[in-house]
Amino acid sequence: MVRVRAMGRFGIIVPSMKHQPSHVERALRERVRIVPYDPAWPALFAAEAAHLRQLLPADLIGRIEHFGSTAVPGLAAKPVVDMLLEVCSMASVAQHIAPALKREGYEFFWRGRESGLPGIGYAWFIKRDVAGRRTHHIHCLEPDSPEWERLLFRDYLRMNPAVARAYGELKQRIASEHPDDRVAYAKAKTDFIAGVMRVARKEAGG
Repeated sequence: MVRVRAMGRFGIIVPSMKHQPSHVERALRERVRIVPYDPAWPALFAAEAAHLRQLLPADLIGRIEHFGSTAVPGLAAKPVVDMLLEVCSMASVAQHIAPALKREGYEFFWRGRESGLPGIGYAWFIKRDVAGRRTHHIHCLEPDSPEWERLLFRDYLRMNPAVARAYGELKQRIASEHPDDRVAYAKAKTDFIAGVMRVARKEAGG
């Protein structure tokens, strides 16, 4: 397992150790690339969701959701399908899910609980194709995790194409400004995301 430290509204990650394992350093070094929307992305999500259900015990996982920019029709995005995987507990991720996925070649990342509490607070996986390119990010969430609010952002962009276009233009601009700094790229989106979330919560009655 690899521990990282989180920052930002939606779990932006930076390393918490000076010397990182090779797959962590590789993930942090990879260039940010934004491409036009690909209509194949929903099918890639569906295929991976089915694959995960074949790999993992049914009693350990629940719903699987497509989120992020690849889940918004017409939105430019990094060509990586983001997924939310409901898990019964973070302990089950450490004990059962991570070993199963690592055997299949998935890269495992995690960060600790807040305020010094023991155990995993957040966990996710990177899946790559045979050429080594990222294809999927699988984020593990417990049923009561506040991170499910990511779906509110997704749904708001789906319902508001003009806002989605503005978000896509922002991402393309900051990707050109920070092509080799994933943390800076993610931080540069924070204000836009926060503004959209305020409106989305208000409209949702939150």
